[in-house]
Amino acid sequence: MKSMLRFFLESAKVVVVALLIVAPIRLFVFQPFLVQGASMEPNFENGDYLIVDELSYRWRDPVRGEVIVFHFPYDTSQRYIKRVIGLPGETVEVADGKVVIYAEGGGRVLSEYYLSEGMETTGSEKFQLAGNEYVVLGDNRGASSDSRSWGVLQRDFIVGRALVRLLPLTAVAAVSTPQY
Repeated sequence: MKSMLRFFLESAKVVVVALLIVAPIRLFVFQPFLVQGASMEPNFENGDYLIVDELSYRWRDPVRGEVIVFHFPYDTSQRYIKRVIGLPGETVEVADGKVVIYAEGGGRVLSEYYLSEGMETTGSEKFQLAGNEYVVLGDNRGASSDSRSWGVLQRDFIVGRALVRLLPLTAVAAVSTPQY
């Protein structure tokens, strides 16, 4: 009887210690995210399981090209995944199938080699970004609800950046940020 009681006490200690270690990491550092839908194809497929880094953006701002997870501004219970295209202080114009970024140095067409060949960015939009606003677009521009549909993304809605793809096992890898 005593050995059974000791076993349960030791098991309870292990569970409590594990929760004290795992819970803060899960709540404040890394968070799982399951990709749903086709908006980020071919780079992220429906059902991909990602780990989101929630810590980096406490010390720095998102950079162009990073894949981020955020709360959808019109229903914060939903989380979306998109790519950061426009940064605070810039003007972003979508026209003639291209994305043009206007910053201090003038305008330049964004080279997006991670998009499928021949894909154009549809729509005709112009965004003047304030100090805490971003333009985010899906990689599958024809099947994405993004800034072209609902406007700019406020910094406060960003959860974190996609860090690692864990599933499917054939595609396990760190999520890279393109160099523009």
